[in-house]
Amino acid sequence: MKRRIQFELELRKNPYRGKYIALEGTEAAGKTTQAKALEGYFKNQGKTVLLTHEPRKEGLIGDLVHKVLKGEVSANAVGLQYLFATDRALHQEELVVPALKRGEIVITDRCFWSAVVYGILDKSEEYSKGNVDQLLVAYSILSLYHQFISPDYTFYLKIPLDVSIARLTNERKQAKEIYEEENKIKKIIEGYDFLASRFASEITIVDGTREIEEVTKEIISKLT
Repeated sequence: MKRRIQFELELRKNPYRGKYIALEGTEAAGKTTQAKALEGYFKNQGKTVLLTHEPRKEGLIGDLVHKVLKGEVSANAVGLQYLFATDRALHQEELVVPALKRGEIVITDRCFWSAVVYGILDKSEEYSKGNVDQLLVAYSILSLYHQFISPDYTFYLKIPLDVSIARLTNERKQAKEIYEEENKIKKIIEGYDFLASRFASEITIVDGTREIEEVTKEIISKLT
């Protein structure tokens, strides 16, 4: 039995003095590098910066998520997405919101937007309007993402598949996360492209193939 459910996805705008900046993209897109570059930029301006990451690798839920991603613990797709949502809820409550209230700059390597991309990949490996809407329903109603504070700025660092693979090869770790497989990376890139197109008012595309300094300069130029 199928039921069509309609809803409005409601994201809370940041009401606090601090600024909330998110970096998104596929594996090896340069998110961590740019997060650190932005941290240095704001600290040089005398700002207090919270540099963080989703999903977290610490805490009860974050540790469990990390073990699933590394293949040390098994979890089905639905269970994994619930874990992601729980970790993000705790992350906002414990770290992000308090920092924003204090007027700090919060820079996060991924946020809830990535849940759409990776969640669809886990669900069907297809990117169609119906699947995206279905996943957004699940996250909005079941995970309460519709009440999450949305970043003031979300930057999608866009790189092609061959660049992602080359960078991963150069920095290859022994522990291979489940998403670091060529076909999956290809799907993730397609997912981010779709997401950026669908939510163009929320997500800014930045060419991540350029020199680190050039990418940083463009991001800073868009922080008004």
